[in-house]
Amino acid sequence: MVTRRSLYFDRQDRDILVLVNRMLESSPPDDGRFDPKLHPHGIKEMIASPVSRIAHAVINLLRMESNELHAKDRLLALQTLYDEVLSSTHSVLRRNTARVLMQIMKRIVHAHGQNLKQLKLAHDFRIAIHGTPRIVRRLLAQHHLPEMPEEWNQLAFDDHVYDANSKGRKSPTHLLMDAWIKGIRSLTVAYEYCIDPRVAGEMLSAAKITGITVRIGLEFQLPFYDQSIRLLWIPRGFTSDDDFIEFLHNPHVAAMQERGKKVLRWKKERVLQRLAAWNAFQRPQLAAAWETELPELTDDTFLSFVGRGQPSNIHLAECLHKHLMPAAKKRAEKLVANHDEASLAELAALENLRPEIILDDWLSSALHPEMPSSEPQTHDDTLPELLRLTPYQLTKELVALTPGYRLALGSAGLSVDDVTELLWDCQGAITHLEIFNMKAWMENKLSNIAAISELQRSLNHGLGPRVKQMVRQMIRRMESSGNVERTEKFQKILRNIPKLWKHYSQNPLKSRLGTSSAGRLSFGMGLIYAETLPKRALKVLCKKQEHAKPIPIFAPIRESVTFLHPVNPTFWQRLKAKLRQLPGCRHLGMDSQREWIAASETCVYSPRGNIVNLGGLNTSVKNNLSGNTRPAEDTSPPITYLNSSITNCLKVLIGFIPAFFSFQYTQQVWFLAWFGSVIWFGITGVRNVLQMVMAAKGATRGTLIHWKAQINVSRLCDSLMYTGISVLLLEVIVRVVLLKDYLGISVDKNPVTVFATLSIINGLYIFSHNTFRGFPKTAAVGNLFRSVLAIPVSSLYYFMLLNGMIALGVSNPEIYLIPSATVASKSASDTVAAIIEGYADSQVNLRMRCLDFRSKIANIFDQYTKLELLFPQDNALIKLTRTKGLEDGGAEGRALEKAFIINALDLMYFWFYQPRAQDAFRQIIRTMPKADRIVLVRSQLVLMREHEISQMLVDGLLGRDFAFPLAFFLSKHKTYLRRFIRCCQLGGARKRSARALRLLRAHYS
Repeated sequence: MVTRRSLYFDRQDRDILVLVNRMLESSPPDDGRFDPKLHPHGIKEMIASPVSRIAHAVINLLRMESNELHAKDRLLALQTLYDEVLSSTHSVLRRNTARVLMQIMKRIVHAHGQNLKQLKLAHDFRIAIHGTPRIVRRLLAQHHLPEMPEEWNQLAFDDHVYDANSKGRKSPTHLLMDAWIKGIRSLTVAYEYCIDPRVAGEMLSAAKITGITVRIGLEFQLPFYDQSIRLLWIPRGFTSDDDFIEFLHNPHVAAMQERGKKVLRWKKERVLQRLAAWNAFQRPQLAAAWETELPELTDDTFLSFVGRGQPSNIHLAECLHKHLMPAAKKRAEKLVANHDEASLAELAALENLRPEIILDDWLSSALHPEMPSSEPQTHDDTLPELLRLTPYQLTKELVALTPGYRLALGSAGLSVDDVTELLWDCQGAITHLEIFNMKAWMENKLSNIAAISELQRSLNHGLGPRVKQMVRQMIRRMESSGNVERTEKFQKILRNIPKLWKHYSQNPLKSRLGTSSAGRLSFGMGLIYAETLPKRALKVLCKKQEHAKPIPIFAPIRESVTFLHPVNPTFWQRLKAKLRQLPGCRHLGMDSQREWIAASETCVYSPRGNIVNLGGLNTSVKNNLSGNTRPAEDTSPPITYLNSSITNCLKVLIGFIPAFFSFQYTQQVWFLAWFGSVIWFGITGVRNVLQMVMAAKGATRGTLIHWKAQINVSRLCDSLMYTGISVLLLEVIVRVVLLKDYLGISVDKNPVTVFATLSIINGLYIFSHNTFRGFPKTAAVGNLFRSVLAIPVSSLYYFMLLNGMIALGVSNPEIYLIPSATVASKSASDTVAAIIEGYADSQVNLRMRCLDFRSKIANIFDQYTKLELLFPQDNALIKLTRTKGLEDGGAEGRALEKAFIINALDLMYFWFYQPRAQDAFRQIIRTMPKADRIVLVRSQLVLMREHEISQMLVDGLLGRDFAFPLAFFLSKHKTYLRRFIRCCQLGGARKRSARALRLLRAHYS
C-alpha cells in the first residue's frame, strides 16, 4: 500500500494524521478556541475544523489521565468532546455516529507511531462524520460497539466498576467517556474503603455532562470463615451533587474513611510483600528456565505503574507481564531457531502468557506456599481494625452514618448457606444481592447462583414454607459435614425464621448486576436488557457471543409509551389534532416517548436470560513475540481505502457505461443514441447541484454561505451511478427484454401496462438505493411515487416545448417532440426528485439549526438569570451594553460578560454561515412570548461594544488566528443586529425596549 500511495487514502486523511500527530508531539495550546462555551457550529468554525477540535479534546482528556490536579481540564475536554461529536452529523443516527467518532479518535491517538493504522482510522473517521447509517453501523460493528436506539432509552447499566483511584486504569472522566461510548446510562463506581471528595466531584461532574446516572459506593472486604466477603455500601438520599460531597466531609464519614486508609496501607504492604517473594523465589527460577537475564521488578517501578490507584494483585499481574516481555521475546527468538516439538510447545505457551495466567498461576498462594496471602484471615490480630469487625458490626456502623443507603452483598464464591447466614447476621441491613458479576461468572465463581436466586425469590415473595425447607436442607448438609458450630447457628435461624421472612417480604431483597470492570483483566464494562436494543443490534451482539456462556439472569421489564400534547404545535400538528376523533387516530399529532422500566427484585436465575454483556468477551490476544502474528487492523480489503477521486470516477463510469450502451441499443435517433447518456447525466448533475444549494440556502438572502461549499461530490457521483444503472434496468431489462421480447407487451399496444410497470419498478429501485445510501425517510418514501408525480410535470414540459416551437415558427414540431420526449420525461422526473429530496434535505438542515439555536437560547436565558440575581436593582442587560459592562460584578460579572459575548458571536455566525439558520430562527421566534423576545434582543446588543469585543478577539478569545473572526465581526454586526431585531417582530414590545433601541440608533449614527 505504501508503494501505491496515490491510489489509497485522500489528502484529507493525511491531513487528519498530520494534525493529530502534531498535537500529540507538542504541548497543548493555551488559547480559548476549545472553550466549551463556544458552540461547535458557532464562530470557532472560522479558526478550527471539527476534526482538530475533537482530536484536541480527546488528546487533552487522555494526556492528563494520571494527574488528579488536571480534573478541571479533563472535564472541559469532555464537555467540548461531547458537544462536538453530537453536533458533527446531520444523520438520523446522531448519537451512534457520535459514539463511533469518539471511539475512532481514541484509537487514532492510541495508535501514535503506527502510520498505516492511523491512516485507516483517519479515513474511517472522515467517512463516519457524514453519518451514513450503513457506514456507521459497519464501523460500530468493527469497533465492537452495539447500535443503540436514537431515543437513548436503552436499559444499559453496570452496577460494579472501578476507576483509576481504586483497581482500575482510567480517570473518572475517561471512565464516563468510555461508558457513554458503550451506550451505558447507569453506572455504580466502587472505591475500596475510602474516596477522595475531589475524585467524587470529578465523577459526578462528568456524569452530568454525559447524562449518565452515577452512584458512588464504598467497597468493604471482611474475612468470613476461610474466605472473604465483599459489601458495597452506596449512600443515598442526597438532593444534589454538592450535598453528597458535603456528606463525604461529615466527621463520622471522614473517620470511617481514615480507618479505611489504614486497610489500604495494609493491603499495599501485602502486595509489595508478594512482589518481594516473586523477586526472591520465582524470578531466579524463571531466569534459569528461560536461560536469560531477568532483572528484579522494584517497588518504585511497580508503584509508578499503578499511578494514583490502590496497588492490587491485578496491578501486580499486569506490571509483571509488561516487565517480562523483553526477556520473553529473547527466549522466543531462541525457541524459533530450534524448530523442535518441545520448543514450539514452549513458544505457544509464551505467546499465550497473559496477565490473568500470571495472576492465577504465578501469584497463587495455594500453588506457591512462599507467596504471602493477600486475603485477610479470620482471628488475625495483626489486621487493621476495620478488617476485624464482624459483618453485623460493620453494617451497624454504616447504617448509623446515613438513613438512606443501599448495601449489596457480593455472591461470588459464596454458597447459599453463606448468603443465608450473612442475611441473618446483618439483621436485614443488606438490601441487595449482587446476584451476577461478569468477572466472577467467567472465572466460575458463581456455581451457586441458582440456589441463591431461589432463596432470594422465596424471601421476596413471602414463601415461608420454601424458606424453611431450604434452611433445613442447609442444616442437614452441615450435620453431614460435622460442622457443629454452624449447625447450632442454623438451628437458631430456623427457630427465628419468621423474623427473616417478614423483613424481606416487606422490604424485597433486590438484585444488582455488575462486571467488576477494572482494566485489561476484565470481560468488558456494561450490561443491557436485550429487549431495549434495536433488533439488528441484538442479532449482531448475540452472533458475536454465540460461543460464550450466556448470562443466566432473567428480569421482566415493562414498556411504557407516553403521549404528550406539543407545547407549541406547528400548523400540521394542529391540523392532525382535528382528526383525533376518527377511529385509530387518538394520538395523531402528539409527541410520544418510549420508556423501559425494570424492577430489580424480580431478577431470577434462568438458562434463557435477557441480559447481554455490552463489552463482548475478551478473546486471548497473543503477545506476538516471534513477529509472525498479523494485527487484525491490517486485514481490511484495500478497496475500502481507495482515494475518493478514483472512487468517484469509478462510480461515474459504472453508471455511464451501461447508460451509453442502453441508449445505443434502444434509441433509433442517432443524436439520442450517441448523446442521450450525456444529456441524462447532465440533467441529473444539474438537479443534484440545485437541490443541494437550495436545501442549504433556500430563498434566504443576506447569508454568506458559498454555494460551492454545499456540493457533496461523493453524493453527486452516487446519483450519477444509480441513474445510469436505472437506464439499463428500465429501458433494456424491463421494457425491452422482459415486457417486449418475453411477455410481448409493447408501448404501442399496451402503453398503460408498460408505463405502470416501469413506474412501479423505478419507484422501488429509487426507494431501495435511497434507503441504502441513508437518505431521510421523507425522501425515500416520496421517491416511491416519483414516476407518478412526474406525469403532470412531464405534460407541462411537453406543452411548453410544443408552444415554444410554434411561437418560433417551427414547422412540424412533432418531428422534434417525439425524440425529445425522453429528455422531457427525465427532466420532469428530476424536477420532482429535486423537490422531494431538496425538501427532505432542507428539513434535516432545519432540524439541526433548531437544535443549535435552542441550545444557545437556553444558555442565554441561564446566563440572564444569573445576571439578574447578580444585579437585582439594575437593568442588567442595558448595563451589559455600556462601556464598563459588568466590571462592578467582580469575577462573576466578567465571566457572565464573556458568556454573553460568546453567545452573541455564535448566534451571529449561525445567522450568516449555517444552512437554513434564518428560517429555523423564524420558526423558533414565532413560539416565544414577547417578554422572552425582548430579553433575547437585548442580549444581542452587547455586540454594540465594538472596541471591547475586538480587544477580546485580539487577546485570544478564539486563539491566535483572530483576523478572520475579527473582520467578520466588524463588518457584519450592525447588519446582523438590524435584521435580528426585525426578525423578532417585537411589535408593541418594541416601545418597551425603547432605551435599548435608542442606544442602537445612536451607535449607528
